[in-house]
Amino acid sequence: MAGGKELIEVKFRLFDGTDIGPSKYDPATTVSALKDFILARWPQDKEITPKTVNDLKLINGGKILENSRTLAESRVTIGEVPGGVITMHVVVRPPQADKNQKQLGNSPKQNRCGCTIL
Repeated sequence: MAGGKELIEVKFRLFDGTDIGPSKYDPATTVSALKDFILARWPQDKEITPKTVNDLKLINGGKILENSRTLAESRVTIGEVPGGVITMHVVVRPPQADKNQKQLGNSPKQNRCGCTIL
């Protein structure tokens, strides 16, 4: 514990209810570094797999955490048990559509329905 700072114990809850961790972190650890940790330990058997830290969002206490902020700045102390494990939720951003699909989405829609009145 460098500088007398107490380590913060965090576990990460994935979208399907499974957890990564818990592990202890220095309060000066950035959210981006936490995302790197998650990427390195992401379960290989998951259908949805993030490729970069930008594909992940961390949520703590209902707030989306910014990559540049530290763990100490991102803590929500209300309702937190001293010495307890903090659970952060991990959301994977859906893959971006490629440019061809975007162009199709921008084209005017044509009605291809035909009606016959007898």
